[in-house]
Amino acid sequence: MKANRHTSRTLGFLFALLLTLLPASPLMAGMLDTGALLHAATAGAERAALVQRLDATDVRDALARMGVDPADAEARVARLTDAEVADLNARLDQLPAGAGALEAVLIVFLIFVITDAIGWTNIFAFVKPAR
Repeated sequence: MKANRHTSRTLGFLFALLLTLLPASPLMAGMLDTGALLHAATAGAERAALVQRLDATDVRDALARMGVDPADAEARVARLTDAEVADLNARLDQLPAGAGALEAVLIVFLIFVITDAIGWTNIFAFVKPAR
């Protein structure tokens, strides 16, 4: 009887300790508005439309000319957020192909000039590092 009481007391203590040590996760409840529900319903359709556009032969040929594997492009579309997919679908016809190449070259040039001026690299002879 005494051993049973001791075991019961030990188990009660361990159970109380377990309950106090368990992290209590708060419940996240809230109202869902109609806009969020509609956005969730249309997100899959927009993603499917973008993948279908990538499956077009002219787009696949253009991706192949640029050295992009169409499977990699579809995997990237799968990783986009719903907002990014909606934005890309809305702007896809207005986006110029290959635009931004000059800006990219200028940014890389400026980075090299700055790293030369700091003294990290020595690429350009006309840039003297600050000492």
